[in-house]
Amino acid sequence: MHGLWKGNVLRRRRGGRRDGDAHPAGVDWHDAHWLAVAMLVVLFSFADALLTLSLLKHGAEEANPAMAPLVLGSGHGFAFWKLGLTITGVVTLVVLARAKLFGVVPAGALLYLVLAGYLTLVIYEWRLLLRIGASVVSYWSAVPLQYPT
Repeated sequence: MHGLWKGNVLRRRRGGRRDGDAHPAGVDWHDAHWLAVAMLVVLFSFADALLTLSLLKHGAEEANPAMAPLVLGSGHGFAFWKLGLTITGVVTLVVLARAKLFGVVPAGALLYLVLAGYLTLVIYEWRLLLRIGASVVSYWSAVPLQYPT
């Protein structure tokens, strides 16, 4: 029973093992707020993908040239790559949250900037949908998911 409490519940390493350890990912315990921020970023990314596909259904165009080819057809590739790249980036930023980018800015601050950017983008897309009087596209609704090619 003691082994269970020692590794799973009690706090673990928050710094390097030795005084000279300088590796940014040298910890195995991250603060809970990084989990909350990471989950919000992923949720906002999902909302952005859904709202983007909805706007595309109503005649909008994808502004990101790297993602534009992926929205052709059903949009599955778009959603896969968008969420995959976002999750990979979020995990990397959480692991490196205490590291300083360019020796100045903590990587965790960049995670908060990404969260603010996604929040702004989702609000903007939501307002666009409201302006045109459209609804959000869903797999469960009768709206077909075919986009202009």
